[in-house]
Amino acid sequence: MTESTSGNLPEQSLLGKVATYKAEYDPSLLFPIPRSGKREEIGVGNTLPFFGIDIWNAYEVSWLNLRGKPQVAIATVTVPADSPNIIESKSFKLYLNSFNQTKLAGSDALISLLQADLSAAAGAPVHVQLTLSDNFGSLTMAELEGTLIDRLDIEVDSYTPAPELLRANQAEAIVEETLISHLLKSNCLVTGQPDWGSVQIHYVGAQIDQESLLRYLIGFRNHNEFHEQCVERIFVDIMRHCKPQKLSVYARYTRRGGLDINPWRSNFSTGKKPANDRNARQ
Repeated sequence: MTESTSGNLPEQSLLGKVATYKAEYDPSLLFPIPRSGKREEIGVGNTLPFFGIDIWNAYEVSWLNLRGKPQVAIATVTVPADSPNIIESKSFKLYLNSFNQTKLAGSDALISLLQADLSAAAGAPVHVQLTLSDNFGSLTMAELEGTLIDRLDIEVDSYTPAPELLRANQAEAIVEETLISHLLKSNCLVTGQPDWGSVQIHYVGAQIDQESLLRYLIGFRNHNEFHEQCVERIFVDIMRHCKPQKLSVYARYTRRGGLDINPWRSNFSTGKKPANDRNARQ
């Protein structure tokens, strides 16, 4: 983390404020926020109990070729979970829009700038992939796989996170299963605007009580936190209260401002990162 970003706070960003859109390249628009503060809040120190990535999909990417003709693409940006900083989403949008009237030699030149600027903001190497317009048809849609726990007919009276609800039957045999819910909703840490998501939880360990898990996830409904922070909180709470041997938590959030953010945290390796297929709500 550089000295210039170590003190950045969410409320100092452009979220919820009137902003002038710059149409020419300006990397200074990016606003990094340290991950450390929220991690300390959930009891995560310098040694992370997980690894993972944040997958950003940017659907409003455009620039000019050297003859002034507009070009469009979809960008997939992969930020490592061990990077010191997250990048505030409105600043990310403003930064991308600063390419709108910027002439570049080609898509490789754009990738080079994006990777350099985003890596500097995140404080770690960031990978960028562009899907150009002639390949848009190759993109696929798919839903998260697993057992849908939203089917459970439960009564809910709490809409703030309550990790004490979580429980697993430690006396029974170890299981391996994947559970999904489309009822994840939280609010932006700064503006309070709603963030909607689907979450997939894969674990090996004592069987997690599904009703308690669903109540816990619904408890984020009035909670104010960024996407990445919510997923890390879910991971830590499940590990602490259910004690699985292996755990991964993957959330797919609906897009806002032409961006969707999809954090994945895991403590075991399957040899591959999660699929980046768009779901129905994205």
